[in-house]
Amino acid sequence: MTHSIDEIDADVLNPKALQPQSYRLAFDDPEFLTRKETRGIRFQLELLKPELEQAARGIQRTVVVYGSARMLDAQTAQERLDSARASGDAAAIAQAERAVRNAVYYEKARAFAHLVSRACESEPVEKRFIICTGGGPGIMEAANRGAYEAGALNIGLNITLPHEQSGNRYITPGLSFKFHYFALRKMHFLLRAKALVVFPGGFGTLDELFEVLTLVQTGKAKRLPIVLFGTEYWKRLLNLDVLVEEGMVAAQDLQLFTYCDEPEQAWDVIQQFYADQAPE
Repeated sequence: MTHSIDEIDADVLNPKALQPQSYRLAFDDPEFLTRKETRGIRFQLELLKPELEQAARGIQRTVVVYGSARMLDAQTAQERLDSARASGDAAAIAQAERAVRNAVYYEKARAFAHLVSRACESEPVEKRFIICTGGGPGIMEAANRGAYEAGALNIGLNITLPHEQSGNRYITPGLSFKFHYFALRKMHFLLRAKALVVFPGGFGTLDELFEVLTLVQTGKAKRLPIVLFGTEYWKRLLNLDVLVEEGMVAAQDLQLFTYCDEPEQAWDVIQQFYADQAPE
């Protein structure tokens, strides 16, 4: 039986909880490994486990897809709308109508991942663009699903949350990883990333987007194509021109990303970026 750090912490007062055993081998002692003093070891383990498996499979290039965990596929969204309308509940109808509108993003994320995966299928694994997501539902599921439907490898980097979030069923077996630390998860997103496509999302998506923009702006990460998918959404949400007007960023910093609205357009941006970098 395995135990998460949170489960062990919650069992501190439980007399049947895991107890330290002095004679147990250190690496086989869960209580010892979850002490605050061994946090650095846990960091290293979370770095190594996904790294070794991806390296063993020859994965070197990924397209990372970020986006909301709350979006539904078109069929499910429509079924919920039909059910809401049958109930006559105005609030439920309004919520379901919004879900139907947002399902467009789910289907486009699915189509984008399918397009990328099919375009790379004849390449050796080390030269393919492999779809990588946060491994959860919503946009993450959509991208994993699109790659899965193309018969391609795809990666999910999940994380333990207060409300348990399991890896979606479309992730390639053996490439569904679970993290405790956000920092290590974010590091893995970028270790192999050759492009970033960001669909509409909430605080988590914004956090991931701005971290990447900061790393690229400051030269801590190499320049890569960053696509904000859904022009209307992003321009309504973020008035980044204010940053330039107030002297908080340089005008050229707004060229670090591109707006797109169609899967083919996003894929063209990525291809053109690397075509422009190719040596003559």
